[in-house]
Amino acid sequence: MKISYNWLKQFINTDQTPQELSLVLTNIGLEVESLETVQPVVGGLEGLVIGHVLSCVQHPNADRLRITTVDVGAEAILQIVCGAPNVAQGQKVVVATVGTTVYPNEGEPFKINKSKIRGEVSEGMICAEDEIGLGASHAGIMVLPEDTQIGIAAKSYFNLEDDYLFEIGLTPNRADAASHLGVARDLAAYFRTGITMPDVSAFKTDKETQDIAVTVEDTDACKRYSSVSISGVTVKTSPEWLQDKLKVIGIRPINNIVDITNYVLHDLGQPLHAFDADQIKGGKVVVKKCAKDTPFVTLDGLMRKLDAEDLMICNAEEPMCIAGVFGGKDSGVSEGTTNIFLESAYFNPVSVRKTSKRFGLKTDASFRFERGTDIDMTVIALKRAALLIKELAGGEISSSISDIYPVHVLPFEVSVSYLNINKLIGSNIPSAEIKGIITALGIEVTEETAEGLQLKVPGYRVDVTRECDITEEVLRIYGYNNIEIPSKINASLSYTAKPDKEQTQHVIADLLTANGFLEIWCNSLTKGTYSKQPDEAVQILNPLSADLNVMRQSLLMPALESVAYNINRKTTDIKFYEFGKTYHLINEKYVERPRLLMVLSGSIQPEQWNQKVTPVSFYHLKGAVDAVIGRLGITTYQTEEVKDEDFAFGLKYFRGDKTIVTFGAVTAADKKQADIDKDVYYADFDWALLLDLVRKNKIINKEVAKYPSVRRDLSMLVDTNVTFDDLKTIAFKTEKKLIRAIQVFDVYLGDKLPAGKKSYALNFTLQDDEQTLTDKQIDSVMQKIIYNLAQTAKAEIRK
Repeated sequence: MKISYNWLKQFINTDQTPQELSLVLTNIGLEVESLETVQPVVGGLEGLVIGHVLSCVQHPNADRLRITTVDVGAEAILQIVCGAPNVAQGQKVVVATVGTTVYPNEGEPFKINKSKIRGEVSEGMICAEDEIGLGASHAGIMVLPEDTQIGIAAKSYFNLEDDYLFEIGLTPNRADAASHLGVARDLAAYFRTGITMPDVSAFKTDKETQDIAVTVEDTDACKRYSSVSISGVTVKTSPEWLQDKLKVIGIRPINNIVDITNYVLHDLGQPLHAFDADQIKGGKVVVKKCAKDTPFVTLDGLMRKLDAEDLMICNAEEPMCIAGVFGGKDSGVSEGTTNIFLESAYFNPVSVRKTSKRFGLKTDASFRFERGTDIDMTVIALKRAALLIKELAGGEISSSISDIYPVHVLPFEVSVSYLNINKLIGSNIPSAEIKGIITALGIEVTEETAEGLQLKVPGYRVDVTRECDITEEVLRIYGYNNIEIPSKINASLSYTAKPDKEQTQHVIADLLTANGFLEIWCNSLTKGTYSKQPDEAVQILNPLSADLNVMRQSLLMPALESVAYNINRKTTDIKFYEFGKTYHLINEKYVERPRLLMVLSGSIQPEQWNQKVTPVSFYHLKGAVDAVIGRLGITTYQTEEVKDEDFAFGLKYFRGDKTIVTFGAVTAADKKQADIDKDVYYADFDWALLLDLVRKNKIINKEVAKYPSVRRDLSMLVDTNVTFDDLKTIAFKTEKKLIRAIQVFDVYLGDKLPAGKKSYALNFTLQDDEQTLTDKQIDSVMQKIIYNLAQTAKAEIRK
């Protein structure tokens, strides 16, 4: 959203600098993404001065050139060679002096240098209007009135004032701020000052000669339709002030009528449309929906087929305009237009949004209508535009205002409690301050008690309908920065049997972040082609695009898009995690499943001068998975190799028939779909199951053991189908009390071993809480383990 500083000051009297206003706007929720200086004319006419042509003679070496002497108010008189046919002695002209950069309408800017032209010295340039961006004519130089003062800056003569452009990142709920008036309202609330509204009191009907009947057939899609007729206008170029206003915010001037409708749109936030009244067949306007597949040619010259749900502005015979979205080829104003029918309406946001999306048409009008405009602004904007048309295009207002408004939209009524507002904000704001902010925002207080307020919210605040919305309004004007953060933070190591799920999530997020992972948030909407179980896919009824037509069934593919995005921008070392949900349609019921995803790719750490780059592997991912499981205190689970089309290879941890986590390498098919040519590893946790296991996991605190632990190693040959988990289970069943940990420190598969065999080297940590273990006790335990491994897993102990 582009907002002009000078334009804002028409609504609110402030001496704040643009930089100061930028900070204020950001602090009150209208984030200023950029602030730049803008000049109505490129280059701002810097270096151009008003001069007086003292003499003008024929150039001796060129028939089309003249040699002039020009007084620009400096000590020296300038000699300038000029090729304009209309240059003459005694003229007051615009001069670009040596060193000035000139910005023409067409072509690149160029710098004026002292030079020789056909043998004669030239010390500047006498300018035509198109050479300095003040117009389109190149018939000759600009000749100013005789009483023009010489030596003054052209910028001052033409009253050019630098402006400042705020680029505001407008959130979808703030439709009320999609205009200079809307932004000024927020500033007025912050500074507790008034708003200067445009004066439309001079509006009156000059004569009743142009009667165009209006009928609204669909009052649900069009809740209010206001219109007026203006006769005898002259369509021409807009005056400089209007063109400058529009240029600053990036709008290209077209003609005075169209420019006025654009000006009012960005001024008051109300879209308007000007029809050529003589092209309205039958002298009748009908707001209705047309039959499906009705052909319609829009302003861009394309023929489109209408849907039965598209609201149209029609004449007695045919549609003229897609309501709130785009005009028809023959509906607009042309150079030959003399009579105008001016429309100002309120269209249903849902209807406009669907139509705009269906045709792929995004306009300034549809942007506002689909978010919700101010239904009380239609007549004010209509009067404002009509008065400007009379002023800039002549003519007479030839009808009274037609205002079809069958069911009046009443303000939202909201009850608020001072206690609830302060509780939600987390600070104690005085009641008088809360009330002052609310009234400054234009919200009417209808009833007040010691506990709270009864309010009526104006129609332009379509996003404020609940007590929490009022609280947000109070907070943003009061200032987020004014809410004190406690200087003391209490921490506790206490354990509760039912830990809070958000707290648990924060614990794991902190763990992953501390280990170099970055949290990502991916869109829950994704491509239907990603669905590996199409029957369970949750389809979007009105998708924004084919790439966002289903709810995700897995966190993986959206995350792989993030991986690809980073890799394509040379960020190849990836450590991501995401807490999110997947969505499924199972037995005609919608199911949400909380998940935790971890993704690894690239190198385990950035390249250093003293160490080689180590690519991430499955075992790095396993270490991260074990860290999460261990942090949650989950120690008992089974392990199994993954045989799943979702993984190239991997493992899963499970209890009974419930899978805690599956992790491994991304398949080649999934990488190809995401356009990734590097190895990627990921883990998919059932977060809901993890939370349930944590609640059931009883943590017992005990003293650190007083007696030392001992370690014994065993090397053995086993069948290739025997897993480490199998061996670990056998060992723990043999001795539960003394074995504290079992780790594998070597695995070997090779041609030096018998066929179908592999070598495992395990270390066992043993400890007793009550005494120091003796060699006899340790040997006894190890012999039992060796025996059971040999009996159960057919292990051959290697010495």
